[in-house]
Amino acid sequence: MPGLRRSEVAALADVSPEYYARLEREHLGGASAAVLEAVARALRLDDAERSHLFHLARAADGSDLLTRAFHPDWDLHADITVAILRTEAGRNPHDRHLHDLVGELSTRSDEFRTRWGVHDVRHHGTGTKHFTHPAVGDLTLTYEGLRLTADPDLVLTVYTAEPGSPSEERLRLFVSWGATREAVGEGARN
Repeated sequence: MPGLRRSEVAALADVSPEYYARLEREHLGGASAAVLEAVARALRLDDAERSHLFHLARAADGSDLLTRAFHPDWDLHADITVAILRTEAGRNPHDRHLHDLVGELSTRSDEFRTRWGVHDVRHHGTGTKHFTHPAVGDLTLTYEGLRLTADPDLVLTVYTAEPGSPSEERLRLFVSWGATREAVGEGARN
């Protein structure tokens, strides 16, 4: 907030000046929602600014690491995803939403910017992907992209496990695990 010293903002948020200084330097990982709310109130942040603060805190907290843990072949997946995105950008060069997405990713991620700069392109057709799920373990799934007749710009990607494989067993376990979690959640709401 203009006009307030760091120590004054810290006092309004009921945190120490040292802690607030750490938050200012984007060391938001581990900051509680209550502290973030107090800082947002002290700085009189509007809804967009408050939302941005919480997004920064979530990213600093390592929540994005789940995506990397889920994909043991993270670099390969990231390369392919950016190449597919570049292909779509070439097919639709005037798509404002896609242009904005690329711009945002480029400003937020050195890794994305580097991959985008390689200019690789790729269609998302068929292949194999490896996943690691915290509840069921490693999965190897084949995928196939199917263009929809009603809208050829849309592609439905279908994942399957090889029949009789450990991945098929784990996929069945995953479905069962998901159904159990949903049933428990429904029971808690009723």
